[in-house]
Amino acid sequence: MATLVVGFRLGNDISGRQVTVLVTQSGVLHRAHGLYGKLARVSRPEASIVLTTSIPGFAGENPLARPIAELRTHHASYTKRGFVRNLIPPAVVRLDMEEQPPASKEPDRELIQAFIGEAPNTPQPLDTAIKEFRAALGLPTRPANVSWAPRDRAMPPRVEAMLRTLPTVHRSARQTGSLSAGRSPGRRYGSASGQRARPSIDKR
Repeated sequence: MATLVVGFRLGNDISGRQVTVLVTQSGVLHRAHGLYGKLARVSRPEASIVLTTSIPGFAGENPLARPIAELRTHHASYTKRGFVRNLIPPAVVRLDMEEQPPASKEPDRELIQAFIGEAPNTPQPLDTAIKEFRAALGLPTRPANVSWAPRDRAMPPRVEAMLRTLPTVHRSARQTGSLSAGRSPGRRYGSASGQRARPSIDKR
């Protein structure tokens, strides 16, 4: 029985370390990490909580939602930590093997090795690979290049009335601001200071 997976493998040339992360079609996340050229250490699989709990609040949730979100989180986190070399770009691979039951806690080295051996080396963004993965499983995908435009909605009469008064309020605010800033036009009596100019007296 074939198993569909989506994942990637990143490398850090400075530390000489690599990490492989993938999600299976059942909703289980697998990780492996280690040094370049060495056998990677495989972590315990992380099954979606939807597969391992009976809490009613999770009823109806797609088992792939959380693992795919974790896949994105791991990719962003490792990239920030210097894992910027795409040893295996994000890819969708159909492996000719059956994955372990979701409840299994045993590290699945065979699954990791199968992904590494069969994954293509075609560069593509992670979101593109995830979209292809979801489409292959018949799940809805996000449409590309969706343009957004606001819907026309009639304003309540009260809001329209308030908007009509805004220009008047704005002018009043400007005048108030001028007065408070000491720029009052005041009474001008012939001097710039606003004081009454004294008449000149001819002492001749």
